[in-house]
Amino acid sequence: MNIAIIGAGGWGTALSVLLHGKGHRARLWAYVPAHVTEMRAKRENVHFLPGVPLPPEMEISNDMAHTVQGAELVVMAVPSHTMRQSCQKLPRLTVPILSVSKGIENETGKRMTEVIAETQSGVPVAALSGPSHAEEVARGTPTAVVASSLHPTLARLVQQAFMTDRFRIYTGDDLVGVELGGALKNVIAIAAGITDGLGLGDNAKAALVTRGQAEMSRLGLALGARQETFFGLSGIGDLMVTCFSKWSRNRGVGERLGRGESLDQILGSMEMVAEGVRTAKSAVALAQQAGVEMPITCEVFSVLYEGKDARQAMRDLMTRGAKPE
Repeated sequence: MNIAIIGAGGWGTALSVLLHGKGHRARLWAYVPAHVTEMRAKRENVHFLPGVPLPPEMEISNDMAHTVQGAELVVMAVPSHTMRQSCQKLPRLTVPILSVSKGIENETGKRMTEVIAETQSGVPVAALSGPSHAEEVARGTPTAVVASSLHPTLARLVQQAFMTDRFRIYTGDDLVGVELGGALKNVIAIAAGITDGLGLGDNAKAALVTRGQAEMSRLGLALGARQETFFGLSGIGDLMVTCFSKWSRNRGVGERLGRGESLDQILGSMEMVAEGVRTAKSAVALAQQAGVEMPITCEVFSVLYEGKDARQAMRDLMTRGAKPE
């Protein structure tokens, strides 16, 4: 199968390696020409997936039209804030598009498949999400995710194309829930990292993650998702790995905030994208529009964008009015 991967960050690169290993013809597109030159020369994505060799036969390009030419499936692996622009730069597609990006567009509050559908209308779309750090998938660590689409045949196509003995894929049709789970958990992971940075211990972190899952579910239900999706791989599964893993960029941002660094300092030192920083804005806006209470998400927003002290944010969460669980 000819598959084009748009976006050569860690996740796009890891999926390209996985697909090539399955015997597919995987073409990888990178935004920066110098990045393409370096990956071709070193056969390694030194910046975003160091230590993972790129197969010599795998094609890497900066030419988007060439990358998608002849593709039977296009995988969008760009940061969420560049999804609309990237889709607009693509030639008009007639093949299915799979989003593997986890975010919510700030300007519109739209999920990634909604952005894709607006810019590449008429083609079926799907999302792939779940607990899947690129660093582990690329090295063959056992991983399970879910492919969700309103078109069951597309979900099964993704399942068949990507599934290996180390990368297990389930199918589903709750596209709203799968995408919201993948995006919102990044905000909760920032909060989890703050507890690490403040040294608040295991009890505090467990409570925060549990209550974070509750508010993710509340917003999801208000926006048309199903409750059970948030107890699946794209919900609690992705939430757990992002809140506890050493690989988690969002948890790492929170930890550094808890230790007293400013957001500008943190982001200025990072080459990779921590999606939760932008998603916090979208999540708060969606919660306000839907009339849904999301106290953890709102406190993360206040720390990120209103200069609130992280320790005070945690204190305010603990001293909210008493209520039933």
